Amino acid sequence: MLSVLIPVYNYDVTKLVGDLHAQLVESMADFEIIVMEDGSTRCTEQNAALAALDNCHYVTLGHNVGRSAIRNRLADEARYGHLLFLDCDAEVGNPYFIQKYLAFCHEECVVTGGRVYREQVAAEYSLLSTYGKAKERNTAANEKAAKPFTSSNFLISKSIFQQVRFDENIKGYGHEDTIFGIRLQRLGIPVQHIDNPVVHVGIEDNPTFLQKTQHALSNLRALYQSGRYPELPGVSKVLSCSLSLEKLHLDGFAARLYRLLDKPMRRNLLSPDPSLRVFDLYKLLYLCHLSREK
Repeated sequence: MLSVLIPVYNYDVTKLVGDLHAQLVESMADFEIIVMEDGSTRCTEQNAALAALDNCHYVTLGHNVGRSAIRNRLADEARYGHLLFLDCDAEVGNPYFIQKYLAFCHEECVVTGGRVYREQVAAEYSLLSTYGKAKERNTAANEKAAKPFTSSNFLISKSIFQQVRFDENIKGYGHEDTIFGIRLQRLGIPVQHIDNPVVHVGIEDNPTFLQKTQHALSNLRALYQSGRYPELPGVSKVLSCSLSLEKLHLDGFAARLYRLLDKPMRRNLLSPDPSLRVFDLYKLLYLCHLSREK
């Protein structure tokens, strides 16, 4: 009935898998859990012990194939008709988490449950925590208003997945889930949003998250310039704004402004109390900076 698929990179997933396994056993549904290490060099000894659990398969890849390719490989390995994808740095806090998804396993569907963040985090994690709480509060109502698809916690029929699949041309970090959402839209496949979040516990410190944001913006720009996804401005506000500045011939000014404000903006974003307005401005100016560098 249900294949739970967890791509892993250097993360201990023993608690996550243990909690999921207990709920699945209690449900009495046919299930499997596949944990796939994407070239991990840490936590593999702990994670390998999961193979002792009934219906749990532990797979290691000798090298890192990337965020898109590993999800496609997991789907190809799955034996059941519904696939539940979960990020490795998630925690299940709801005792009915699996049961809520099983209710959809009798139909062709795409269902997202979203993610939430802990209320209290250390100051060095303030940027992602602040951003996540404000922009990624994935209650059902908030998810309906958010255009980009997120792949951290979603159920999909295998038959639908094989029509869509993740774009393996995307390299590095960022926007493989946005593109997956666009591919769903092209096929006219609706996404249902339910209140069934995981807790995002593996958050990065401020410098790491800021660097990953830069990588994601670089990917976003390259994907748009490839011409394969003209829908991107419709799902990315920062890309839409940067393109508007280009049309007005203001992108050069924005790029110069980025160079002028880079250090003070970074000081704010790396502080214990970062401003999301500064973060939005930083992303816009950085994207314009990228466009002028090419």
